[in-house]
Amino acid sequence: MSGPFTIRLARPVDAEALPGVQTSAGVLFRAIPDIAWVADEPVDPPEHYRPMIARGHVWVAEDARGRVVGCLFGEVADDAFHILELAVAQEAQRRGLGRRLLDAARDHARSQRLAAVTLTTFRHVAWNGPFYARYGFVELAHPEARLAALVAREAARGLPHRIAMRLAL
Repeated sequence: MSGPFTIRLARPVDAEALPGVQTSAGVLFRAIPDIAWVADEPVDPPEHYRPMIARGHVWVAEDARGRVVGCLFGEVADDAFHILELAVAQEAQRRGLGRRLLDAARDHARSQRLAAVTLTTFRHVAWNGPFYARYGFVELAHPEARLAALVAREAARGLPHRIAMRLAL
């Protein structure tokens, strides 16, 4: 896959492509024995994303042929924009799209005068915790109640090594 990529706010029609992007990105988890099962977890159907798209909380990476190959979606929570998912399809990985999608979410949070961008992620997966740390996110030793509850729910689902991170704006 070559050519330029565009990062833009998602349109309603893009909802159809988001499950495929997530599924493609998730295949990488098969290489990590303790969480390989994550690759086979069902993803949400297109209808799930439409309200977030309508609120302007979904960005996509589009290739030169107009195909959606990456996405980031989230929600405003307290004083932060909380990233629910960042995914880049396998064929488009390692081209800086994750960083560019993060830039879009960060810029949106700033424009809304939010204090931070937050997320929960795996501490031990290279393209999770370490990736976000390089971007400037800081692991929270004592996350606020909202984030602590998310990490606890994720742990209860069997997701190990989960952490909450915050990027102050």
